[in-house]
Amino acid sequence: MTTQPLQVVVLAAGKGKRMHSRLPKVLHPLAGRPMLLHVLESARRLAPGRLAVVIGHGGEAVAARLDAPDVAWVVQDRQLGTAHAVMQAMPRLERSGVVLVLYGDVPRIATGTLRSLVDAAAENQLAILTQEVDDPRGYGRVVRDGSGRVARIVEERDATEAERAIREVNTGVVAAPFARLEKWLESIGNANVQGEYYLTDIVGAAVADGCPVAVRRPQSATECLGVNSKRELARLERLVQLDRANALLDAGVTLADPARLDVRGELACGEDVFIDANCLFEGRVTLGDGVSVGAGCVLREVSVGAGTEIRPYCVLEEASVGERARIGPYARIRPGTELADEVHVGNFVEVKASTLGRGSKANHLAYVGDATVGRDVNIGAGTITCNYDGANKHRTVIEDDVHIGSDVQLVAPVTVGKGATVGAGATIVKDVPPGGLTLTEAKQVSKPGWKRPRK
Repeated sequence: MTTQPLQVVVLAAGKGKRMHSRLPKVLHPLAGRPMLLHVLESARRLAPGRLAVVIGHGGEAVAARLDAPDVAWVVQDRQLGTAHAVMQAMPRLERSGVVLVLYGDVPRIATGTLRSLVDAAAENQLAILTQEVDDPRGYGRVVRDGSGRVARIVEERDATEAERAIREVNTGVVAAPFARLEKWLESIGNANVQGEYYLTDIVGAAVADGCPVAVRRPQSATECLGVNSKRELARLERLVQLDRANALLDAGVTLADPARLDVRGELACGEDVFIDANCLFEGRVTLGDGVSVGAGCVLREVSVGAGTEIRPYCVLEEASVGERARIGPYARIRPGTELADEVHVGNFVEVKASTLGRGSKANHLAYVGDATVGRDVNIGAGTITCNYDGANKHRTVIEDDVHIGSDVQLVAPVTVGKGATVGAGATIVKDVPPGGLTLTEAKQVSKPGWKRPRK
């Protein structure tokens, strides 16, 4: 393991024409976060002394979006090749140690792979990451001499037919001692089909310099896949999601179908958690022991207590749910909601910015917004809190042990006292006293012979 200081340069200046998007390529989301952020997180796990990112197309948007104070942003005004990009970053680095070059559109390289490359470069040599592939089209080929040592890398556009048949390809990821890298970069020319300064030419420069070239291989066949199109991005999305599904399975989570799971953030699970197919988790989500999540649910920034059942097709956002609760199916829990233990929120019930106390229930077709609901409250079907007057939001308070009948309108601000019962169909505009029954009686009228209007 190297003790030399490490510095990382990430190349992220490409326009990404094949993405057919105005969004800079490295900002396209992968597992819910910008692709470049995955690369930066991989780099940070190596604890580099300096971390520089070379930006070009849409660079200002990239820097603003990521808000990374530990990154030195380097602008490449003209895209003259990968070697030229690294040259722009060199003045921002310390003049010692090892420099590791990564790419903002290659987001899945394992930490172990990168460490092996850095350790090799720490032996005062060039270290390159190569891979054997069945279809080498589009990649630079690794050309070896008669002794099997790496001689150079040739880009496909500049390769002969024989060279194009080579199956060992360059991933582009390299590590080298700072002083040697600086010297090799200065020697690179642009006499090639593209007229660009290729970083791969440092291999030939190292060989000419008598410097050993160490070769390392990735730990998996897919970790060096890059993104140049929406199709490739979609492929990587499924690979990342499968990685996350496998990690959950290894941790003891039961997944109905690992291929139909999307984690776009962090998902922490206790023991004996079950997740059905087609569920989406965004941001930070915590599921306690024995939690069950039904098919088609969406959870974003949510904590769920032990033993709670979330039935199919529920949406929970920025909320907390206690233990042994039952949610759904088809329930929507909106931001600012806190549901205590043993709460039931049933089908087609929406709860927003409200608290429901232990054992309270809203089982059918209700809206509870901006409300404080006590313990053991029953909210009938069709009941709504009328919390918005057209300009401002107002709060409804429902104290413990209240029973509210079906189709009740609670016009906030209003308080329903402890132990009260509100009859079906009531429109409550004044505070309800504790205990007893409150009705808003109306006389039923029938009109014989009345004719329904016609068009």
